Order: sequence, then structure tokens, then C-alpha cells
Amino acid sequence: METQKKQKSKNLTKEKLVRPKVKPERAIKWYLLDAKDKILGKVAVKAAKVLLAKAVPTKKSFEAPVDRVVVINASKVAVTGRKEEEKKYYRYSGYPGGLKERTLGQVRASKPEEIVSHAVFGMLPKNRLGRKIQKHLYIYPGTTHPHEAQKLESVEVK
Repeated sequence: METQKKQKSKNLTKEKLVRPKVKPERAIKWYLLDAKDKILGKVAVKAAKVLLAKAVPTKKSFEAPVDRVVVINASKVAVTGRKEEEKKYYRYSGYPGGLKERTLGQVRASKPEEIVSHAVFGMLPKNRLGRKIQKHLYIYPGTTHPHEAQKLESVEVK
């Protein structure tokens, strides 16, 4: 009799530990941001707000948002002042003398999508949730992208 009670109590504790998978409460929405001749910071702010689901009233702070953002024309994003020559992007290998620096103009020539991604990722949380949200951002240097089937909603950047 006592062994049956112990077995039942073990089964109950196992059931408590198993969590059911939670399905998203709403469907995934895809947004399209055209960065052509728009200021880099304004494009990044708009993308970060959509990725973090700031306008969704039912979003909880610990849940990963489900919305996706596609940014096109990343190579034509505008910057003000002399940032093209003065803004620096740093990379450090961890070894002595391993600090590399490139200007915004050099980055635009080699990987223009890196400019927008660097700006947006700086506005996301620096934890597991932020790394998960980063995967929801798709950046393309030109106007063509493979997400035509997702029925993208256009978002205007002021």
C-alpha cells in the first residue's frame, strides 16, 4: 500500500515538471521596410519597435515576439553629416593587436546589410531573448528578396 502511494507521488511530481508547448496567440505578421534614402537611425528604430512588438498590447516581456521584418535597399540607407568617413565599426579577435576598424563607407562597399543589422541589434536586449529576436530580421542590399509569398505589410519610416 505504501509503495503505491510513493509511486503515485513520484508520478505527480513528474507531471508538474512537464510544460505543454504554448502556441502563439496570433499569427505571424511580416513587415517590409524600404530603407532607400531614409536615415539609418530612423530605419533601425522602426525595425526594433516592430521586432520587439511594442505596439502589441497582449505581448509579455519574457515572450519572444513572432513578427518578422524584411529590410530592402540597405545599401542605399542615408546617414547625416560626415559619418560616411568618420563612423567606425570595430572588431576584436581577442589577440594582442587584433583590433580591426572599418569606416561606414568601407562596410557599405563590402557588406551593406551589416550597417542596418548593427544598428538594429544595438537596440535589442543583450540576452537569450535578444538573440532569438535577431533571427526575425531579414536584410537585403537591393530590392529583390525571397519573401514574396509571406504577404508583406509595408511600414512607412518618417
